[in-house]
Amino acid sequence: MRFVDEYRDPERILRAAAEVKRRATRAWRIMEVCGGQTHTILASGLDQLLEGSVELLHGPGCPVCVTSVETLDRALALAARSDVTLVSFGDMLRVPGSHGDLFGARARGADVRVVYSPLDALELAVKRPQREIVFLAVGFETTAPAVASAIQSARKRDVANFSVLVAHVRVPPALIAIRSSPDCRVDAFLAAGHVCTVMGTSEYEPIARELSLPIVVTGFEPLDLLQGTALAVEQLERGEARVDIQYRRAVRPEGNVHARALVREIFEVVDRPWRGIGVVPGGGLALSPSYADFDAELRFPERAASAPQEPGVCRAGDVLRGALRPPECAAFGRSCTPERPLGAPMVSSEGACAAYFRYRLADVSSEGAP
Repeated sequence: MRFVDEYRDPERILRAAAEVKRRATRAWRIMEVCGGQTHTILASGLDQLLEGSVELLHGPGCPVCVTSVETLDRALALAARSDVTLVSFGDMLRVPGSHGDLFGARARGADVRVVYSPLDALELAVKRPQREIVFLAVGFETTAPAVASAIQSARKRDVANFSVLVAHVRVPPALIAIRSSPDCRVDAFLAAGHVCTVMGTSEYEPIARELSLPIVVTGFEPLDLLQGTALAVEQLERGEARVDIQYRRAVRPEGNVHARALVREIFEVVDRPWRGIGVVPGGGLALSPSYADFDAELRFPERAASAPQEPGVCRAGDVLRGALRPPECAAFGRSCTPERPLGAPMVSSEGACAAYFRYRLADVSSEGAP
């Protein structure tokens, strides 16, 4: 507990913020990638501490936020089957597809269940051999090893009624897509420490060189983020572009070699649509041909009846690219709230819209809604 308190100590936070402001000779624009980091920034007021020296932009946030409408529509189509039990993490039940969400499907009688790990889904398949158990697998590279382990276990145990609808996304290619967007304003990235704990930093090094911008791997406490921001500003002021690791207590350049090997065995890299960003080359994972018998897309090839559609008033895509702050969306806090979300960033506990609603709604209300 004392260790955590050190990274939340007010005096250390103020000194670190002052150091960032001392180093910056202009207002640099730095994007944090992870929604957990976004919540820390807003809860601790780090963006306000750095105002005038650094503008903190909010990136994709979390895999729940960027899961495509097409994937949600396919999950809804599977849930509608009488022989399927669809299971996933709790946040996914409220993410809107084109015509509703999984929570609504359950209310209408579909067998949709919440689990806490993919191994829970596998155990459900063992206990209910008469049902087809489909696990909707979402996540950055952090959750891919657990899903890979469940699939490997299903193969060893010969569990024939278990399959996975894979929606895993990969962070490094998304940074390229964001930076290549015409409305991109990013000067540097703060990469997510938990992703790099698993996958290491080797994929980020060529990106930093090719895009000519710093990438700093940070943790999730206020002091982590300020220290990471200081490292990014130092590079920007010197005209450098490399990968730095602030979160050295958890991240090694090589990552977790055993987890990486398991992911390589079970999955292959594919292009994948990200909500709000579009199709990201190499931006996702799919089951390798050796494990195709566990692929729900192959086992149940039917798709949704209509093309995927985003709610017209929702500007979640702009928020996910860092081109728009949530309060600048006309729906924010009005037609879009955590109770009635229009976009995934308001659903997810790590979404930027949910963070602003929780920590800044009073400020927005006092200024007058846009």
